Amino acid sequence: MYKKIEIESAIINLRIVENAIDEITGEIGISQADYGKVLVSTLEAVNNAILHGNNSCKNKKVLIEISCVKRDLKIKVTDEGIGFKPAKIPDPTIPENIESLNGRGVFLMTRLADKIKYSRKGNSVTMTFNNIIT
Repeated sequence: MYKKIEIESAIINLRIVENAIDEITGEIGISQADYGKVLVSTLEAVNNAILHGNNSCKNKKVLIEISCVKRDLKIKVTDEGIGFKPAKIPDPTIPENIESLNGRGVFLMTRLADKIKYSRKGNSVTMTFNNIIT
């Protein structure tokens, strides 16, 4: 299975992504716990692409590609921004960052997905969820 979604960089379009995740996870049959991991990770990645990658510029698109390979689910989110260096994101769990309102999305994605890989440019992330398809 493969699904490709392209949205304008507007937060309201997170609904389109959520609906696609609902549809696909329903078709492939995953547990409620795995559904939560996939949904939160994907919405965080798309939110980051909209706000930080594309600076909420509606003329810029976010591409979401969802594929199933054997029992694994892969979700790739790509924006039209200049990219970033994931290693430079501050750790939100250290005391001086605990009360910061930003910086939790990448942290959550890395904790919820089994594998996470960024493009060299830093404007694309691929999250893999292993052995979740029944």
